[in-house]
Amino acid sequence: MKKIIVTIVMTLASNVFFGQAAFDKFDGQEEVTSIVVNKKMFELMSKVKMDSSDKEAQQYMNLIKKLDNLKVYTTASTRVTTEMKAAAETYIKSNGLEELMRVNESGKNIRIMVKSGASEGEIKELLMFIDGGTKENPTVLLSLTGAFDLSEISALTDKMRIPGGEILKRATKGKK
Repeated sequence: MKKIIVTIVMTLASNVFFGQAAFDKFDGQEEVTSIVVNKKMFELMSKVKMDSSDKEAQQYMNLIKKLDNLKVYTTASTRVTTEMKAAAETYIKSNGLEELMRVNESGKNIRIMVKSGASEGEIKELLMFIDGGTKENPTVLLSLTGAFDLSEISALTDKMRIPGGEILKRATKGKK
C-alpha cells in the first residue's frame, strides 16, 4: 500500500514540476529571446501608484494582481522552432489544455490554448504558439499562468508590448 501511495505522489509531483519547467530549456539559449516575469515581480508592479481616473491603467493593475508567471520565448531559428513546437505539443497533451483559437495568417500558424479555472470565464493558464521561424515572422511561445479572465489580457499586451499581443487581443474581442 505504501508503494502505491508513494508512486501516486511521485507521479503527481513530476507533473507539477514538468509543467513549470517544460519551456525553461529555451531560457538562455543563444538563438532565443526570452522574457520571464514571476509572481514576485507582478506583486511589486501591482504596488506602483497609478492615476485612479485612468480606467485602462486600473484594468492593468487589477490583472497583474491575478498573475503568477509569464514566459515568452521568441526565435527565428528553424531548429529551435522545431524544438519549441514539440515541447508545446507535449505540454498541451499532458496538461489538458483546450484549444481556444487557431489562425493561419500570412504564413504563420497560430494556436491559443487555455486551461480553465474554478469559475466560468476564469483561465488558469494561457498558452500561445506562433509557428514562424524567420526574422520577419519569428516563432513565439507564450505561457501565462494565474487566475484571470480572458477579456483582461488586452490590458497586459498593451502595457508590456508582448510579442503576439495583437493576436491575443483579437482572440479576446467580444469576450468582455
